[in-house]
Amino acid sequence: MSAAPAPARSACYCITLRGAARKISAIYDAALAPVGVNIGQLSLLRRIRRHGPVSLTELGRLAELDRSTIGRNARVLEKMGLVEGRSGADQREAPLALSPAGEALLERAAPLWDAAQAEIEHRLGAEGLAALARLAEDF
Repeated sequence: MSAAPAPARSACYCITLRGAARKISAIYDAALAPVGVNIGQLSLLRRIRRHGPVSLTELGRLAELDRSTIGRNARVLEKMGLVEGRSGADQREAPLALSPAGEALLERAAPLWDAAQAEIEHRLGAEGLAALARLAEDF
């Protein structure tokens, strides 16, 4: 007599959420493609605008990313001409501020981001958005 089959297991929630996050990011990235940045870069630019001039350490804290990741991403934005270092009290860490090109990009990106937001809202619906908000607040 053979052993009974193992009970079916549900999908791993972590993997499911990571896949959903990649798909949602892809919607934003596609919407932002005309201005040449991805959603992660846009997010950093918006934080720099809101809090700038801001140190890499503080930007990392605000974005909940480690300083080395923020540093790499900031260098890319600097090479793109979207941010610039400013002189500060601590010469070891020049605060970042948006350049005029960065300000202009944020203005051009705003309606593209709004369109991506609307698409996500449409796909998730009110219940999905509420569940997503609860999940984010709980952690």
